[in-house]
Amino acid sequence: QVQLVESGGGLVQAGGSLRLSCAASGRTFTNYYMGWFRHVPGKEREFVAGISRTGGNSYYPDSVKGRFTTSRDNAKNTVYLQMNSLKPEDTAVYACAASSSMWPRESRQYGYWGQGTQVTVSS
Repeated sequence: QVQLVESGGGLVQAGGSLRLSCAASGRTFTNYYMGWFRHVPGKEREFVAGISRTGGNSYYPDSVKGRFTTSRDNAKNTVYLQMNSLKPEDTAVYACAASSSMWPRESRQYGYWGQGTQVTVSS
């Protein structure tokens, strides 16, 4: 029903910024909360940002609060993750996901996933 494709990853120095995009297909895009997760081998997948159906509310864990901002443009079927003040600890594969739940923070609450894009932050 929903296909998600991330873009915008790359290599950046500590303190720099990146903006990730997630393009969604499907006419029911506005039915979903959208979220961003990151994954590093050997660690559990980590929730980093979520946004409500209209984009009016976004939420974040303490690890990225104040540095990351997610937004959505429903007319373009696209969600964004703006990452500022990046740290080496932010290095991971970042994936967007769609959920039918409200305020989802857990991987199991998301039913559709993109393949992810690599973000590498050098020290």
